[in-house]
Amino acid sequence: MDEKKLEFRKATIKDLSKIVEMIADDALGKTREIFQIPLPEDYLTAFDRIDSDVNQELMILENEEGDILGTFQLTFIPYLTYQGSTRAQIEAVRVHKDHRGKGVGKNMFLWAIERSKERGAHLLQLTTDKQRPEAIKFYESLGFKASHEGMKFHFI
Repeated sequence: MDEKKLEFRKATIKDLSKIVEMIADDALGKTREIFQIPLPEDYLTAFDRIDSDVNQELMILENEEGDILGTFQLTFIPYLTYQGSTRAQIEAVRVHKDHRGKGVGKNMFLWAIERSKERGAHLLQLTTDKQRPEAIKFYESLGFKASHEGMKFHFI
């Protein structure tokens, strides 16, 4: 993958349908997302909330032709522990189906790690579904460690 021809940029409203399409394009996403044109209003509302929050960075990786190769969201969380530090959280990591297995995901994570350092985060964390063993292996190959047991309480 020729990194000179890749560009990371903040997502715009024009990118939203491509982002939702990527999020919905896997076994788990198909069960919880609704990709249709026009997009349901909830996605537009969510985009506006993310875009207006200085602690959120919804990112796109595109090639020189303007094709979106992947997307992810970085959230910067200020908190009191670690002497009032900041942690970064990466979520909604997706690589377009036509570009999987070509180093796109690794490029996105290397960029996210550097961006998190630039923003003063002391760590970058993620959660991944236990039903994605290949993703877990990928994250481990990048140096992520399963140091905590995550739990969720769903309201719906």
